[in-house]
Amino acid sequence: MLFSDRTEAGRRLGARLEYLRGQDVVVLGLPRGGVPVAVEVAEALDAPLDVCLVRKLGVPYQPELGMGAIGEDGVRVINEQVLRGTGSTEADLARVEEHERRVLQDRAARYRGEAPPVSVAGRTALVVDDGVATGSTARAACRIARARGAARIVLAVPVAPRDFARRLAGDADDLVCLDTPWAFSAVGQFYADFTQVGDEEVTACLRRAASHYRHTAGAAATDREVTVPAGTVRLGGRLTLPDGATGVVAFAHGSGSGRHSPRNRIVAEGLHRAGLGTLLFDLLTDEEEHDRENVFDIGLLAGRLLDATRWLRDEPDAEGLAVGYFGASTGAAAALWAAADPEARPAAIVSRGGRPDLAGPRLPAVTAPTLLVVGGADPVVLELNREAQARLRCESRLEVVPGATHLFEEPGTLDRVTDAARDWFTDHMAPAHV
Repeated sequence: MLFSDRTEAGRRLGARLEYLRGQDVVVLGLPRGGVPVAVEVAEALDAPLDVCLVRKLGVPYQPELGMGAIGEDGVRVINEQVLRGTGSTEADLARVEEHERRVLQDRAARYRGEAPPVSVAGRTALVVDDGVATGSTARAACRIARARGAARIVLAVPVAPRDFARRLAGDADDLVCLDTPWAFSAVGQFYADFTQVGDEEVTACLRRAASHYRHTAGAAATDREVTVPAGTVRLGGRLTLPDGATGVVAFAHGSGSGRHSPRNRIVAEGLHRAGLGTLLFDLLTDEEEHDRENVFDIGLLAGRLLDATRWLRDEPDAEGLAVGYFGASTGAAAALWAAADPEARPAAIVSRGGRPDLAGPRLPAVTAPTLLVVGGADPVVLELNREAQARLRCESRLEVVPGATHLFEEPGTLDRVTDAARDWFTDHMAPAHV
């Protein structure tokens, strides 16, 4: 055996993965046995932890042997070699899969409740299990992370068969394994204590990791769902204020997306680490989103942002904090339109892949320092930003991210946006004097 238990395995694996510290990493533990390993890794790297929900499709008379796996987002991996070798039929597979789908849905509700999965879009997804046998569940987990937009996938386990790399190299960008012994029959043979992990232990690990990450990333004094009044409607949002926040940034989402936008959440998390608060809220109601004309009604969107600004300044938790605007796509036009209103008084504005041209004649009235971030591989929008910058009379800068397209989906490009936004806001935002 190699490990006394999963805790020891996780600590040793975390030490091996030290090279990932400081990178934008999300650790994904495979329930249930992989989560006690993953929590040690997450704490070693000061990274957030989430579960990656995958279920093994065990051979009916030998459930520990996987003939495939299923996961969230409809991911399905079948091991044809195991199917043939065990004589399992398509009917066997269908029965097992139906059962495991129900378990998968139940586990999602139990582990996360109503909360969405931690976003891996544009980040490094570090998939962790207590070991690999056939590789079906690990492969499914990697495919889930890839489907969710991870820029890089690292699969890390304490122990695996000798041909670990050959089996999984096509599904992960990097493979890390502490040991690949010749004599391998099951993962449990390499642990002195391989006690089955229960749901209560999984949820306890997730709570522990969340508490550790909040502490190391800057504990939030406020982190709650809110309702923002805007005329006759009420808009859902989330207000997050790190302890000792120096300012708060209101996000104006683009193209009909809302407060759950994965790209804007990544930027928001980067601002939290810099001591800045955020308000992510829906500019449109669910009913309004069905009319695509509303997405391009910049006056309507700007009015909603002004309403959110008034609400934010009246919030006791945000009293005295400078307010900034972060806008994406059409949301950037709304931010600039709103900023031209004398009542808005934003301390700074950042536009990501924005359409400042849609703010039209209001651009010269903007007084807040404005950063325009555009992808180098987004030529039409880049030219529109150059033309709009020429009409601004405030302090402004155009930053071009090489190789990035409109949505900044390329590896590392969203990190560049986050860093640029963080630096611009921290340089230009100071406590407000109202």
